[in-house]
Amino acid sequence: MKDIQPLIDNILPEIVDLRHTLHQNPELGYEEHQTATRVLEHLNKIPDLDMRTNVAETGIVATLGKDKKGPCVALRADMDALPMQEESNLPYKSQTPGKMHACGHDGHTSCLVGAARILGQCADELDGPVKFIFQPAEENEGGGGVMVEEGLFEQFPCEGVYGMHNMPGLEVGHFAMREGPIMAAF
Repeated sequence: MKDIQPLIDNILPEIVDLRHTLHQNPELGYEEHQTATRVLEHLNKIPDLDMRTNVAETGIVATLGKDKKGPCVALRADMDALPMQEESNLPYKSQTPGKMHACGHDGHTSCLVGAARILGQCADELDGPVKFIFQPAEENEGGGGVMVEEGLFEQFPCEGVYGMHNMPGLEVGHFAMREGPIMAAF
């Protein structure tokens, strides 16, 4: 695979800006309309990306390399905020009273957009399709279950789904991994 660091460096300012914009404009479960719109603005920059919107109301599933014959994997992020007042002094703090991204879903969503943008630039090197699942309503409303009940894996089959969650207790640049399910989405 090509050296992706220059690709990352090129889009990083956009991804940081997206994260700050999402943080300033949090939306609760099944209300992620503006979040989805902002995600789509970035995904639309990727050639040949097949997108389905309004999955479980406000979710998005995008497929890169849908005609590739190799194994398909999916990458997943959650998009919703929490019903909490932000008390920080961040220059990009929530502008919506009583709502904030306290769990990092703004970062998760932005990271997945970044991954899609980078993989989109490396699409010719992929053996199989990659699906990008932007899940609504993870916090309390069971958006993951709704996606599955609506036929997520029948409509978008894949061999495995990978997600990540920020862990403020870990040193920058480190990862904690576990084989099997962990921090399962609701």
